[in-house]
Amino acid sequence: MNPPPEPVPPHQPVAVRAALEAMATRFEILLYGEQPSALRAAAEEALAEVERLEARLSFYRPDSEITRLNQHGATGPVRLLPEVWTLLHRAVSLARATGGAFDITVAPLMEAWGFTGGPGHRPDPATLQAARERVGVQHLELNRPDWSARFLRPGMRIDLGGIGKGYAIEQAVEILRDAGITSALLHGGTSTAFGLGTPPDAEAWQVAIDPPPELRQPQAPPLAVVSLRDCALSVSAVWGKAFTDEEGHHGHVIDPRTGRPASDAVLAAVVTRSPTDADALSTALLVLGEPGLEQLSRLWPDLRGIVLSRREGNWHIRTHGLEPHPAYQTIVKSL
Repeated sequence: MNPPPEPVPPHQPVAVRAALEAMATRFEILLYGEQPSALRAAAEEALAEVERLEARLSFYRPDSEITRLNQHGATGPVRLLPEVWTLLHRAVSLARATGGAFDITVAPLMEAWGFTGGPGHRPDPATLQAARERVGVQHLELNRPDWSARFLRPGMRIDLGGIGKGYAIEQAVEILRDAGITSALLHGGTSTAFGLGTPPDAEAWQVAIDPPPELRQPQAPPLAVVSLRDCALSVSAVWGKAFTDEEGHHGHVIDPRTGRPASDAVLAAVVTRSPTDADALSTALLVLGEPGLEQLSRLWPDLRGIVLSRREGNWHIRTHGLEPHPAYQTIVKSL
Protein backbone atom coordinates (compact mmCIF):
# COMPACT_ATOMS: atom_id res chain seq x y z
CA MET A 1 0.00 0.00 0.00
CA ASN A 2 1.39 3.37 -1.00
CA PRO A 3 1.57 6.06 1.65
CA PRO A 4 -0.89 8.95 1.27
CA PRO A 5 0.47 11.90 -0.67
CA GLU A 6 1.92 14.77 1.26
CA PRO A 7 -0.58 17.65 1.59
CA VAL A 8 0.15 20.54 -0.73
CA PRO A 9 0.72 23.71 1.29
CA PRO A 10 -1.54 26.59 0.35
CA HIS A 11 -0.10 29.42 -1.64
CA GLN A 12 1.32 32.08 0.61
CA PRO A 13 0.24 35.59 -0.39
CA VAL A 14 2.98 37.86 -1.59
CA ALA A 15 3.23 41.56 -0.84
CA VAL A 16 3.85 44.31 -3.37
CA ARG A 17 4.54 47.93 -2.45
CA ALA A 18 4.39 50.99 -4.68
CA ALA A 19 4.65 54.73 -4.07
CA LEU A 20 4.22 58.07 -5.83
CA GLU A 21 4.92 61.70 -4.98
CA ALA A 22 1.76 63.65 -5.85
CA MET A 23 -0.47 66.39 -4.41
CA ALA A 24 2.50 67.65 -2.35
CA THR A 25 2.65 64.37 -0.42
CA ARG A 26 3.60 60.71 -0.74
CA PHE A 27 1.02 58.12 -1.75
CA GLU A 28 1.80 54.51 -0.88
CA ILE A 29 0.05 51.21 -1.64
CA LEU A 30 0.59 47.82 -0.05
CA LEU A 31 -1.14 44.92 -1.83
CA TYR A 32 -1.37 41.20 -1.08
CA GLY A 33 -2.18 38.43 -3.54
CA GLU A 34 -0.77 35.43 -5.36
CA GLN A 35 0.54 36.95 -8.60
CA PRO A 36 3.22 39.62 -8.14
CA SER A 37 3.02 40.82 -11.73
CA ALA A 38 -0.75 41.36 -11.49
CA LEU A 39 -0.39 43.13 -8.15
CA ARG A 40 2.32 45.41 -9.52
CA ALA A 41 0.28 46.26 -12.59
CA ALA A 42 -2.77 47.10 -10.45
CA ALA A 43 -0.69 49.28 -8.12
CA GLU A 44 0.84 51.18 -11.03
CA GLU A 45 -2.58 51.76 -12.58
CA ALA A 46 -3.99 53.00 -9.26
CA LEU A 47 -1.11 55.43 -8.76
CA ALA A 48 -1.43 56.62 -12.35
CA GLU A 49 -5.02 57.53 -11.49
CA VAL A 50 -3.77 59.65 -8.57
CA GLU A 51 -1.35 61.40 -10.92
CA ARG A 52 -4.10 61.99 -13.49
CA LEU A 53 -6.37 63.52 -10.87
CA GLU A 54 -3.61 65.79 -9.60
CA ALA A 55 -3.35 67.22 -13.11
CA ARG A 56 -7.11 67.89 -13.10
CA LEU A 57 -7.57 69.18 -9.54
CA SER A 58 -4.39 70.99 -8.51
CA PHE A 59 -4.61 74.56 -7.23
CA TYR A 60 -1.01 75.11 -8.30
CA ARG A 61 -0.80 73.61 -11.80
CA PRO A 62 -1.35 76.28 -14.47
CA ASP A 63 -3.21 73.88 -16.78
CA SER A 64 -5.56 72.23 -14.27
CA GLU A 65 -9.34 72.49 -14.39
CA ILE A 66 -9.32 74.24 -11.01
CA THR A 67 -6.80 76.86 -12.15
CA ARG A 68 -8.89 77.53 -15.25
CA LEU A 69 -12.00 78.01 -13.10
CA ASN A 70 -10.12 80.24 -10.65
CA GLN A 71 -8.86 82.42 -13.50
CA HIS A 72 -12.13 82.82 -15.40
CA GLY A 73 -14.97 81.87 -13.06
CA ALA A 74 -15.77 85.44 -12.04
CA THR A 75 -16.27 86.61 -15.64
CA GLY A 76 -18.74 83.92 -16.71
CA PRO A 77 -19.55 80.20 -16.65
CA VAL A 78 -16.59 77.86 -17.15
CA ARG A 79 -17.30 74.44 -18.62
CA LEU A 80 -15.59 71.67 -16.66
CA LEU A 81 -14.98 67.99 -17.15
CA PRO A 82 -17.99 66.10 -15.74
CA GLU A 83 -15.89 64.33 -13.09
CA VAL A 84 -14.51 67.66 -11.82
CA TRP A 85 -17.98 69.26 -11.83
CA THR A 86 -19.37 66.26 -9.94
CA LEU A 87 -16.64 66.53 -7.29
CA LEU A 88 -17.40 70.25 -6.85
CA HIS A 89 -21.08 69.41 -6.43
CA ARG A 90 -20.22 66.81 -3.81
CA ALA A 91 -17.97 69.30 -2.01
CA VAL A 92 -20.77 71.88 -1.93
CA SER A 93 -23.09 69.27 -0.37
CA LEU A 94 -20.45 68.53 2.28
CA ALA A 95 -20.03 72.24 2.98
CA ARG A 96 -23.74 72.66 3.55
CA ALA A 97 -23.98 69.54 5.72
CA THR A 98 -21.14 70.79 7.95
CA GLY A 99 -22.57 74.29 8.28
CA GLY A 100 -19.65 75.76 6.35
CA ALA A 101 -16.93 74.23 8.56
CA PHE A 102 -15.61 72.63 5.38
CA ASP A 103 -15.63 74.90 2.33
CA ILE A 104 -13.67 74.57 -0.91
CA THR A 105 -13.90 78.34 -1.55
CA VAL A 106 -11.53 78.96 1.39
CA ALA A 107 -8.58 79.78 -0.92
CA PRO A 108 -8.69 83.59 -0.42
CA LEU A 109 -8.38 83.07 3.33
CA MET A 110 -5.50 80.63 2.88
CA GLU A 111 -3.73 83.27 0.79
CA ALA A 112 -4.49 86.04 3.28
CA TRP A 113 -2.91 84.00 6.08
CA GLY A 114 0.15 83.21 3.94
CA PHE A 115 -0.44 79.45 3.79
CA THR A 116 -0.52 79.26 -0.01
CA GLY A 117 3.07 78.40 -0.77
CA GLY A 118 4.39 79.74 2.54
CA PRO A 119 4.63 79.03 6.28
CA GLY A 120 1.93 81.53 7.20
CA HIS A 121 1.66 85.02 8.68
CA ARG A 122 -1.03 87.17 10.24
CA PRO A 123 -2.97 89.32 7.73
CA ASP A 124 -3.88 92.93 8.36
CA PRO A 125 -7.59 93.50 9.17
CA ALA A 126 -8.47 94.95 5.76
CA THR A 127 -6.90 92.03 3.89
CA LEU A 128 -8.69 89.54 6.14
CA GLN A 129 -12.06 91.24 5.68
CA ALA A 130 -11.67 91.36 1.90
CA ALA A 131 -10.83 87.64 1.86
CA ARG A 132 -13.82 86.74 4.03
CA GLU A 133 -16.16 88.45 1.56
CA ARG A 134 -14.92 86.11 -1.19
CA VAL A 135 -15.57 82.87 0.70
CA GLY A 136 -18.72 80.74 0.79
CA VAL A 137 -20.19 78.02 -1.42
CA GLN A 138 -23.38 80.08 -1.66
CA HIS A 139 -21.38 82.28 -4.06
CA LEU A 140 -20.46 79.31 -6.29
CA GLU A 141 -22.99 78.55 -9.00
CA LEU A 142 -23.01 75.07 -10.56
CA ASN A 143 -25.03 74.33 -13.68
CA ARG A 144 -25.50 70.64 -14.47
CA PRO A 145 -26.84 70.83 -18.08
CA ASP A 146 -23.55 72.16 -19.44
CA TRP A 147 -21.24 71.06 -16.55
CA SER A 148 -20.31 74.67 -15.85
CA ALA A 149 -19.38 76.63 -12.76
CA ARG A 150 -19.01 80.33 -12.07
CA PHE A 151 -18.26 82.65 -9.18
CA LEU A 152 -20.85 85.19 -8.09
CA ARG A 153 -18.20 87.40 -6.47
CA PRO A 154 -14.91 88.60 -7.96
CA GLY A 155 -11.75 87.32 -6.34
CA MET A 156 -13.20 83.93 -5.40
CA ARG A 157 -10.99 80.88 -5.78
CA ILE A 158 -11.38 77.17 -5.09
CA ASP A 159 -8.84 74.96 -3.32
CA LEU A 160 -9.55 71.22 -3.12
CA GLY A 161 -6.76 70.59 -0.61
CA GLY A 162 -9.28 69.44 2.01
CA ILE A 163 -10.88 66.80 -0.20
CA GLY A 164 -8.59 66.04 -3.14
CA LYS A 165 -6.43 63.35 -1.50
CA GLY A 166 -9.47 61.49 -0.26
CA TYR A 167 -11.07 61.61 -3.70
CA ALA A 168 -7.86 60.39 -5.34
CA ILE A 169 -7.68 57.47 -2.92
CA GLU A 170 -11.35 56.66 -3.54
CA GLN A 171 -10.79 56.49 -7.29
CA ALA A 172 -7.58 54.47 -6.85
CA VAL A 173 -9.49 51.94 -4.74
CA GLU A 174 -11.99 51.50 -7.56
CA ILE A 175 -9.10 50.79 -9.94
CA LEU A 176 -7.83 48.09 -7.57
CA ARG A 177 -11.27 46.54 -7.20
CA ASP A 178 -11.73 46.46 -10.97
CA ALA A 179 -8.38 44.64 -11.18
CA GLY A 180 -9.61 41.97 -8.76
CA ILE A 181 -7.52 43.13 -5.78
CA THR A 182 -9.09 42.12 -2.46
CA SER A 183 -6.36 43.04 0.04
CA ALA A 184 -4.67 46.45 0.02
CA LEU A 185 -3.85 49.44 2.18
CA LEU A 186 -3.52 52.89 0.57
CA HIS A 187 -2.58 56.19 2.16
CA GLY A 188 -1.83 59.72 1.07
CA GLY A 189 0.70 61.43 3.29
CA THR A 190 -0.42 59.23 6.22
CA SER A 191 -3.31 61.67 6.77
CA THR A 192 -5.90 59.76 4.71
CA ALA A 193 -5.88 55.96 4.41
CA PHE A 194 -8.17 53.20 3.11
CA GLY A 195 -8.13 49.54 4.04
CA LEU A 196 -9.41 47.33 1.22
CA GLY A 197 -10.52 43.94 2.48
CA THR A 198 -8.21 42.47 5.10
CA PRO A 199 -4.49 41.68 5.31
CA PRO A 200 -3.38 38.04 5.49
CA ASP A 201 -4.16 36.40 8.85
CA ALA A 202 -5.93 39.45 10.29
CA GLU A 203 -9.50 40.70 10.50
CA ALA A 204 -8.67 44.31 9.58
CA TRP A 205 -5.85 46.67 8.73
CA GLN A 206 -4.42 48.41 11.80
CA VAL A 207 -3.49 52.07 11.36
CA ALA A 208 -2.05 54.22 14.15
CA ILE A 209 -2.94 57.85 14.87
CA ASP A 210 0.06 59.75 16.20
CA PRO A 211 -0.39 62.05 19.20
CA PRO A 212 0.53 65.74 18.91
CA PRO A 213 4.20 66.66 19.25
CA GLU A 214 3.72 67.76 22.87
CA LEU A 215 2.64 64.23 23.84
CA ARG A 216 5.27 62.36 21.83
CA GLN A 217 7.50 61.42 24.73
CA PRO A 218 10.01 58.56 24.35
CA GLN A 219 8.12 55.26 24.18
CA ALA A 220 4.81 57.12 24.01
CA PRO A 221 2.08 54.96 22.44
CA PRO A 222 -0.06 56.12 19.50
CA LEU A 223 -3.12 58.12 20.38
CA ALA A 224 -5.25 55.30 18.96
CA VAL A 225 -5.00 52.31 16.64
CA VAL A 226 -7.86 52.14 14.15
CA SER A 227 -9.16 48.99 12.46
CA LEU A 228 -9.96 49.52 8.77
CA ARG A 229 -11.89 47.04 6.65
CA ASP A 230 -13.37 48.54 3.51
CA CYS A 231 -13.40 51.98 5.12
CA ALA A 232 -11.23 55.09 5.35
CA LEU A 233 -9.45 57.04 8.07
CA SER A 234 -8.58 60.73 7.73
CA VAL A 235 -6.69 62.84 10.27
CA SER A 236 -6.49 66.65 10.40
CA ALA A 237 -4.29 68.54 12.85
CA VAL A 238 -3.01 72.03 13.61
CA TRP A 239 0.68 71.17 13.39
CA GLY A 240 2.66 70.82 10.17
CA LYS A 241 2.33 74.02 8.16
CA ALA A 242 1.89 76.60 10.93
CA PHE A 243 3.39 79.66 12.57
CA THR A 244 3.56 81.10 16.07
CA ASP A 245 3.22 84.75 17.07
CA GLU A 246 2.36 86.73 20.18
CA GLU A 247 -1.19 85.37 20.10
CA GLY A 248 -0.17 81.71 19.96
CA HIS A 249 0.11 78.84 17.49
CA HIS A 250 -1.79 79.03 14.20
CA GLY A 251 -2.25 76.01 11.94
CA HIS A 252 -3.07 76.03 8.24
CA VAL A 253 -6.65 74.74 8.61
CA ILE A 254 -8.82 77.87 8.40
CA ASP A 255 -12.34 78.15 9.78
CA PRO A 256 -14.22 79.50 6.73
CA ARG A 257 -16.95 80.91 8.97
CA THR A 258 -14.67 83.16 11.03
CA GLY A 259 -11.72 83.59 8.66
CA ARG A 260 -9.28 82.54 11.37
CA PRO A 261 -7.21 79.36 11.88
CA ALA A 262 -9.13 76.56 13.59
CA SER A 263 -8.61 76.72 17.35
CA ASP A 264 -11.30 74.54 18.95
CA ALA A 265 -9.31 71.31 18.48
CA VAL A 266 -5.72 70.16 18.05
CA LEU A 267 -6.48 66.95 16.17
CA ALA A 268 -9.54 65.40 14.57
CA ALA A 269 -9.82 61.91 13.10
CA VAL A 270 -12.77 60.46 11.18
CA VAL A 271 -13.48 56.92 9.99
CA THR A 272 -16.21 56.37 7.41
CA ARG A 273 -16.79 54.31 4.27
CA SER A 274 -15.82 57.00 1.77
CA PRO A 275 -12.26 58.39 1.66
CA THR A 276 -13.63 61.54 0.02
CA ASP A 277 -16.09 62.13 2.86
CA ALA A 278 -13.52 61.22 5.51
CA ASP A 279 -11.02 63.76 4.14
CA ALA A 280 -13.56 66.59 4.17
CA LEU A 281 -15.14 65.60 7.49
CA SER A 282 -11.86 65.45 9.41
CA THR A 283 -11.22 69.02 8.26
CA ALA A 284 -14.72 70.04 9.34
CA LEU A 285 -14.34 68.27 12.70
CA LEU A 286 -11.07 70.06 13.43
CA VAL A 287 -12.92 73.34 12.84
CA LEU A 288 -16.04 72.36 14.81
CA GLY A 289 -14.20 70.86 17.77
CA GLU A 290 -15.83 68.49 20.27
CA PRO A 291 -19.48 69.48 19.56
CA GLY A 292 -18.94 68.58 15.91
CA LEU A 293 -18.51 64.90 16.69
CA GLU A 294 -22.13 64.50 17.74
CA GLN A 295 -23.32 66.73 14.88
CA LEU A 296 -21.50 64.74 12.20
CA SER A 297 -22.35 61.33 13.65
CA ARG A 298 -26.05 62.16 13.27
CA LEU A 299 -25.55 62.87 9.56
CA TRP A 300 -23.14 59.97 8.90
CA PRO A 301 -24.39 57.01 10.98
CA ASP A 302 -21.32 54.88 10.19
CA LEU A 303 -18.92 57.62 11.33
CA ARG A 304 -16.38 56.95 14.05
CA GLY A 305 -14.18 59.74 15.35
CA ILE A 306 -11.82 61.31 17.86
CA VAL A 307 -11.32 64.96 18.74
CA LEU A 308 -8.31 66.02 20.80
CA SER A 309 -8.38 69.52 22.26
CA ARG A 310 -6.44 71.55 24.80
CA ARG A 311 -8.04 74.09 27.10
CA GLU A 312 -6.24 76.04 29.82
CA GLY A 313 -3.28 73.69 29.60
CA ASN A 314 -5.34 70.50 29.98
CA TRP A 315 -5.84 67.85 27.30
CA HIS A 316 -9.30 66.53 26.43
CA ILE A 317 -10.32 63.64 24.17
CA ARG A 318 -13.87 63.13 22.94
CA THR A 319 -14.61 59.90 21.09
CA HIS A 320 -17.35 58.17 19.15
CA GLY A 321 -16.83 54.54 18.17
CA LEU A 322 -13.03 54.64 18.56
CA GLU A 323 -10.92 53.70 21.57
CA PRO A 324 -7.83 55.74 22.45
CA HIS A 325 -4.82 53.91 23.83
CA PRO A 326 -5.24 53.13 27.56
CA ALA A 327 -2.44 55.58 28.35
CA TYR A 328 -4.80 58.41 27.40
CA GLN A 329 -7.98 57.11 29.07
CA THR A 330 -7.85 59.65 31.87
CA ILE A 331 -8.62 62.47 29.41
CA VAL A 332 -11.35 60.66 27.45
CA LYS A 333 -15.02 61.58 27.23
CA SER A 334 -17.21 59.42 24.98
CA LEU A 335 -20.47 60.33 23.30
